[in-house]
Amino acid sequence: MAPGQIIKVLVGVVVGLVVAIWLLAKLATGGYNVDAEVMTKEAIAARLKPVGEAKVSDAPPGMRTGEQVFKAICISCHGQGLAGSPKFGDAGAWSARIAKGWDMLTQHALQGFNAMPAKGGAADLTDDEVKRAVAYMGNAGGAKFTEPPVGGAAAGAAADPAVVGKKIYESVCVACHGSGAAGAPKFGDKAAWADRTKVGMDEVVKIATKGLNAMPPKGGFGGSDAEFRAAIEYMVNSSK
Repeated sequence: MAPGQIIKVLVGVVVGLVVAIWLLAKLATGGYNVDAEVMTKEAIAARLKPVGEAKVSDAPPGMRTGEQVFKAICISCHGQGLAGSPKFGDAGAWSARIAKGWDMLTQHALQGFNAMPAKGGAADLTDDEVKRAVAYMGNAGGAKFTEPPVGGAAAGAAADPAVVGKKIYESVCVACHGSGAAGAPKFGDKAAWADRTKVGMDEVVKIATKGLNAMPPKGGFGGSDAEFRAAIEYMVNSSK
């Protein structure tokens, strides 16, 4: 075989190998492009997180409702009635549990019961958040439980600015008002707050509830109007 023909054969073999490797790679990745970002250790770890590490919601810790906790955590078992758990909305399955009473149900949920670990495996949940989830699921099964109010104040009831308002400020409002970001009046800045409170507390609350400029309605807070007002009063009182 002439030298020129040998070279052509070798080139053909090399090209064939490259094509074969490319086809195998496409087959292994399902036809998708795999870039460096997708294959980083952090990205892979995020995809392999256990169910128990699911994000509950964008609400601050302690402020999550029973529905939010259920949809992020409890649904993994109670959604289908797995591992002996009463299925969500199944009145027959829940009736015997409801009959045991609120205290027994919440105790089981907080401490764990049978195959269910304490707090459903979500150790970052507060006791009240777990109780809200119990009330939410129980009520869907025929109970008439009352969810512990978010922030510790019942809807429509007055909330203590020094207690409830302070808690909400420290978990929600501080994100902008702590440093005066995005044009928000900085916490404790008398001049900045004096200009905004000229219209009176009711009007300040009304404006904040609807949202203003970069601030979303209620500053993104998902609790009651009474609790939100308490947070505003806490900030205003701290600027006098």
